[in-house]
Amino acid sequence: MTTVLVADDQRLQRFGFRLLLESQGDMTVVGEAGNGAEAARLADALRPDVVLMDVRMPGVDGIEATRRILATGARTRVLILTTFDLDEYAYEGLRAGASGFLVKDALPEELLSGIRAVASGDAVVAPGLTRRLLDAYARHLPDPAARDTTATDERLASLTQRELEVLTVVGQGWTNPEIAARLHLAESTVKTHVGRILAKTGARDRIQAVILAYDTKLVRPS
Repeated sequence: MTTVLVADDQRLQRFGFRLLLESQGDMTVVGEAGNGAEAARLADALRPDVVLMDVRMPGVDGIEATRRILATGARTRVLILTTFDLDEYAYEGLRAGASGFLVKDALPEELLSGIRAVASGDAVVAPGLTRRLLDAYARHLPDPAARDTTATDERLASLTQRELEVLTVVGQGWTNPEIAARLHLAESTVKTHVGRILAKTGARDRIQAVILAYDTKLVRPS
C-alpha cells in the first residue's frame, strides 16, 4: 500500500485528489495539508511514501516545503503538482530534491502512474522538459576547469565501467528499454545496474542520478 500526503491550499482540489487516490486498491491518503509548513510537519509525523506537493501555497511554498521534508533524511518522495507549466518551478523543485513534476491538468491515469513510479524510486518528468531543466541546472555548475575530473569524483569511485556507461546514458535521458536495446542488455540487467548506481552513489532516485551525471560532467549541456 502506497501512503500519500496531499498538500494543496485548495480544499476542493485536495478532496478530488483523495477521491481519486482512494479509489485505487494500492493507495491511501494519510493526511492533507493546506500550506507548506503544515506539509513539512505532517510529512515528518506521518512519514508517507509520497507527498503530492502544490507549488503556490500561502506562507511556506511547495519548493521550501520539499527542501524541509528531504532535509530530514526520510524516505518520503515528493511529486510536485502545479497549475503552471513553467520550467522554473520544475527546475527549483528538482533542485530541492523532488522526484517528479506534473501539471494539474494531467490525466488521472498519468497522476496515478506518476505516484506509483515515484514511490518505486523512478522519476516523473516529461523527457523534453527534463533535458531543458538539466541543461539549465548544468549552467549553474562551476566551470569544468575548476573541478576535479570525473575519474577523481568520490561519488563515482565505486562504480564499475559498465555502471559508469549506464549512468552516462541515463543522464542523456535514455529510458531502460532504450538502454537495453542500444547496449545489448536485458532490461532486467539495466534495472539492476540502475539500482546499484543509486545505492552506490546515494542518489535518491533516477532524476537525482541524472543530476549527478551532469554534476560530475559525465554529461554536458547541449
